Amino acid sequence: MVSAEVKDKVEKLIKEKPIFIASKTYCPYCAQTKKTIDAITKEAYILELDEVDDGASIQEALLEITGQRTVPNVFIGGKHIGGNSDVQALKSKGELESDIKAAL
Repeated sequence: MVSAEVKDKVEKLIKEKPIFIASKTYCPYCAQTKKTIDAITKEAYILELDEVDDGASIQEALLEITGQRTVPNVFIGGKHIGGNSDVQALKSKGELESDIKAAL
């Protein structure tokens, strides 16, 4: 169970950032997600969990909020999208760009 403070911080990021990606610098799936979204917009807020002191706690809070333990953990317009395979599926269906533009 994560602290209320960390959970509030994560919920605030989800609500306030049109595109929020929880990532890790060494993760190839994160790199693919960031590249895919970056091709549409440079406005994504990316939090590299391996570069912040409370990264493990943030990852635990994301697990509590979404049920997803892995990164990347992507939110567009406050809505949980999922991970890299979910982002790529949206792109394949032609929905990713419109979802991002609607959120911005």
